[in-house]
Amino acid sequence: MSLTYESAGVSISAGNEAVRMIKEKVKTTFSPHVLTGIGGFGGAFDIKSALSSYNHPILIQSIDGVGTKLSIAKAMNKYDTVGIDVVSNCCNDALAMGAVPITFLDYVAHEKLDHAVMAEIMDGMVKGCRENNVSLIGGETAEMPGTYTAGEHDIVGCVTGVVEKEKIITGKNIQPGDVLLGFSSSGLHTNGYSLARKALFEIGGYSVHSSLPELEKSLGETLLEPHLNYTNPVLKIINAGIEMRGIVHVTGGGFIENIPRILPDNCSVEIKKDSWPILPIFKLIERVGNISEQEMYTAFNMGIGLILVITPEEVLRVRNTLFGQNEFKIYEIGKVVEVKQEVKLI
Repeated sequence: MSLTYESAGVSISAGNEAVRMIKEKVKTTFSPHVLTGIGGFGGAFDIKSALSSYNHPILIQSIDGVGTKLSIAKAMNKYDTVGIDVVSNCCNDALAMGAVPITFLDYVAHEKLDHAVMAEIMDGMVKGCRENNVSLIGGETAEMPGTYTAGEHDIVGCVTGVVEKEKIITGKNIQPGDVLLGFSSSGLHTNGYSLARKALFEIGGYSVHSSLPELEKSLGETLLEPHLNYTNPVLKIINAGIEMRGIVHVTGGGFIENIPRILPDNCSVEIKKDSWPILPIFKLIERVGNISEQEMYTAFNMGIGLILVITPEEVLRVRNTLFGQNEFKIYEIGKVVEVKQEVKLI
């Protein structure tokens, strides 16, 4: 018998079938600027028409993945939220520079392509893109036996956003006295899962199916809570003319590593730890793993997924702008002080 690609573990027909299955779903994310559907060698997007209202448009691009949260999805055999996660993660990064996300590309790799799993992942991506007016213009599906072990997957996404050059948010205008407003998170989002798994499953001996008095859902369901996307509320604030001095996506590295990324050399922040409710999942991880407070605020978002840095005079305007949007709770969590870059927990 002659050797074939399929006998080596890769099915081209399965890949083609996967593309066929998701084509119509992906089309529902298209804006009028999308010129081609998926399945070609690239996605065509009419950038001239999309940017016609901009004077000096700047493209902001970000790429990221879901990380070891996929291990939880595999253990739960539940993949409908990780597609949302990768869209939200990338959009929030672009948003941190004031950009409006406009297009998204995905890369999904499998040990062996499973149509049902692929459909769940893509359903999440489509949902995340549609809810935030992002066009999913293309992607790649790879089958890689030998690189991934049985049942393993990897998910990566790349978002492109646009912002007027003069409106790029970098943090350069941050000054002592500015206020930090934090948007609530839904849980771990996509960060710290290696530490969480070590604490909860190896040390604590729990499983994804464990029910704990601290949690409203099973442990697995709690850990799979989708990453929130802050695009719509933050753009609403920006479009209201509120001065945005800095935006922090509290992602890998938590408070300790992410906030200094936007601070001028002469500025630090003081974070008031009791100014928002710490989600029960973080208290559980800290207790079971015997993890220090500093490490918790480095690895996790602790219940705050995005931080706005604004002047004290703008706080009420922000709250009024978002009045009635109950999905996103906001808290005044700290202030900027005049000390060389650091994050102090008080």
